[in-house]
Amino acid sequence: MPVICTGPTLLRISRSQLLTHMDSDQLLEQTKAEKQEVKGYFETTGFDRWNRIYSESDNVNKVQRNIRIGHQKTVDEVLAWIKESGELNNASFCDAGCGVGSLSLPLAAMGVGSIQASDISEAMAQEAERRAREAGLDMGKLNFFASDLESLSGSFHTVCCLDVFIHYPQQPAEDMVRHLCGLTEQRLIVSFAPYTPLLALLKGIGQLFPGPSKTTRAYTLREDGIVKAAEACGFKLVRRSLNKAPFYFSRLIEFSKQ
Repeated sequence: MPVICTGPTLLRISRSQLLTHMDSDQLLEQTKAEKQEVKGYFETTGFDRWNRIYSESDNVNKVQRNIRIGHQKTVDEVLAWIKESGELNNASFCDAGCGVGSLSLPLAAMGVGSIQASDISEAMAQEAERRAREAGLDMGKLNFFASDLESLSGSFHTVCCLDVFIHYPQQPAEDMVRHLCGLTEQRLIVSFAPYTPLLALLKGIGQLFPGPSKTTRAYTLREDGIVKAAEACGFKLVRRSLNKAPFYFSRLIEFSKQ
């Protein structure tokens, strides 16, 4: 058993405990490094690419067009769920990882109370605001800003985080679910690329994006871990769906606070 000297005290730590501690530190460093990689990507070439994908531009390839279609399916379903609930006029929303505003803009057009929309990329957040102003939306109810998910704070009726967890391995994603639950008063809606044997055989969803469509590291997540993380915070699963298009797979889940 390894022995660590801490002043006058000898602390005995088992090999498994030591390895677990090392693994945790390594995971933290890996997560930090990947976050910087994602931020840098979406401030440069990634911004140009995804700004085109999440637009009406014809300057996209077949894979990118299918990703656009799949993501729009996810956004449309979220909007339908929110509209069905009837909780709009006085409800506050957090769009965590808003991209260019694919969800925030139609939410604002629906007349929700207020929206705090953030993205790790300042370029993305600025583009979302530009689109909102161009659309003539009420900017008194919309606030776009740059932030990573870990730094978000506040309290919101509904928190949405769509297609962002693809940048998070399993454990950090579960940690992020718990963090987002802490911001949520009533409803949390998340989407992620689900783990399936097919995607595992393809060594992760990132390999589904050939050539110029390939981006940063991409992770598939086990749904049971995401659900258990939310349940541990006092939330229950309300409904779920799977949106698919060629080169796009997204599990969508709505949780409500019990």
